[in-house]
Amino acid sequence: MVDGCGWAADGVQPYDHLDKVTFATNWLAEAEHGGFYQARADGTYARYGLDVTILQGGPQANNRLLLAAGKVEFNLGANLIEAFDAVQGNIPIVAVASLFQKDPVILMSHPGQGRDHWEDLPKATAFIGREALVSMFQWLRIAYGFREENVRPYLFNSAPFLADKTSIQQGYVTSEPFEIEQKGGFKPNVFLLADHGYDSYSTTIEVRRDLIEKQPDLVRRFVEASIIGWYHYLYGDNHAANALIKRDNPEITDAQLAYSVEQMRARGIVDSGDALTSGIGTMNDARVKSFFDKMVQAGLFKPDLDYKKAYTLQFINKGVGLDLRPHTP
Repeated sequence: MVDGCGWAADGVQPYDHLDKVTFATNWLAEAEHGGFYQARADGTYARYGLDVTILQGGPQANNRLLLAAGKVEFNLGANLIEAFDAVQGNIPIVAVASLFQKDPVILMSHPGQGRDHWEDLPKATAFIGREALVSMFQWLRIAYGFREENVRPYLFNSAPFLADKTSIQQGYVTSEPFEIEQKGGFKPNVFLLADHGYDSYSTTIEVRRDLIEKQPDLVRRFVEASIIGWYHYLYGDNHAANALIKRDNPEITDAQLAYSVEQMRARGIVDSGDALTSGIGTMNDARVKSFFDKMVQAGLFKPDLDYKKAYTLQFINKGVGLDLRPHTP
């Protein structure tokens, strides 16, 4: 909707043409990508002068390589470890926003089996994936005394966890607990690592450094439109976005989507902490340093790595979309 001055009702100046860009995600379409699909579905990207193609990730895809090669303009990063890895490998990829204030990675346990408290978990058999073993598990080992000899491979099949009632398993708060409820018929204990000191930013927007230098306004528009999309997805009518998600990923169900959204809201995955005052997408220097120092202690990086090259605050912390959050008494 445009007012008599030629400006859209949300204060964004209409554009005469749309810049075509591609945003590559890190997995099959899901609620964890909802804000981006929302911005496409409700016209927010178009109001910001963007024609956005969303390129799904998946088990056989490595869309981050497409970003590094300049084949796509934007990519969805999983966490800050990937951003630090890029610096270490001299790859010019920069995180420009973090849509998740809490990394959704969790550990799960069976209730009533002696694994009901965080301090019970280090001694349990742990089903952990290969990538998690060399990253977040190394932090668990240093910070809480988890032991690698207790690890068994997690191959994205929860049957071994269901069979061993004293075991624990990695997952994401938005997905694996739902699977356990459906297949196992019980609600697992869920331990969000973010609540125990694992303070990585997550679900980042990544771009090549040269795009920031050459087209900063393009980056700004994509970041701000995506932020608004996330407010609309969490707090508005997200049916059109979910329809696009299901079109790209027909195997996902309405029940899974609803569960994921409920968990993101209830646990403050997207909109909590600094986001309450600085807006969704926020990052700050102190927290990035905190997480980097923890990863150094865990042996993932050397302390002299110039980790500040991994991110920029240029496009965030401006309060974009704060007025879209529902007011509570």
